[in-house]
Amino acid sequence: MRSDFAISRRALLVAGAVLLSVPAGAQETLKKIRIGVIGSGNIGGTLGTLWVKDGHEVMFSSRHPETLKAMVEGLGSKARAGTPEEAIAFGDAVFVAVPYKAYPELSKAHAAALKGKVVLDAGNATKARDGELYDEVQADGIGATSEKYFPGARLVRAFNAANYKIFAKEGANGGADRAGGRMAIPIAGDDAGALRVAEGLVTDAGFDPVVVGPLKDAGRFAMGSPGFGHDQTAPELRKMLGLTQ
Repeated sequence: MRSDFAISRRALLVAGAVLLSVPAGAQETLKKIRIGVIGSGNIGGTLGTLWVKDGHEVMFSSRHPETLKAMVEGLGSKARAGTPEEAIAFGDAVFVAVPYKAYPELSKAHAAALKGKVVLDAGNATKARDGELYDEVQADGIGATSEKYFPGARLVRAFNAANYKIFAKEGANGGADRAGGRMAIPIAGDDAGALRVAEGLVTDAGFDPVVVGPLKDAGRFAMGSPGFGHDQTAPELRKMLGLTQ
């Protein structure tokens, strides 16, 4: 009879072989990562909480991080609070969930630090709130406009296509009581590695990712588009958007 040690050693070797067979970029999604959240309100607070509960370390940020004390204490040791600068430095990936009108100021203060980072962008532009920025989005597209304000970032549009209350409800139970599967989250980006990371984070938050295409296709699920505001499974969303895979 083989010893427990021999069996354990073989299991470790098999696990190592499986990991080595995965492309380097995809390995990023097999482990828990650090996430910096810029904007810790409804969207940022909701998604950050889901990631903490899945085992990721998350730094929620504010210009006044002391206001986040109660939230992070309630989430345990994997949650912490900091300034936006600290959250960007902390995160292997950064989740941006601030009003779109804040993007020019955010860019001026932090664009340099975000270069090379995986950035998940959840912002939406509205006419009443964002004025000229809304006009810019209508002229150039939401993907191109966000890319303008985060030059050099590995940008992925994600988590902008539904209300945070739906994210809180569906992510918290992982779609366990849904007929047909989990809620789908459309995403779009130009960087293949960043898309893999985003797919992993969508999955870890309790949803199914649907890659719609490059950033130029982010308008297909932007606010006001036919792809916005749906609570559908991945096959349903793909069918509605005419995606072949």
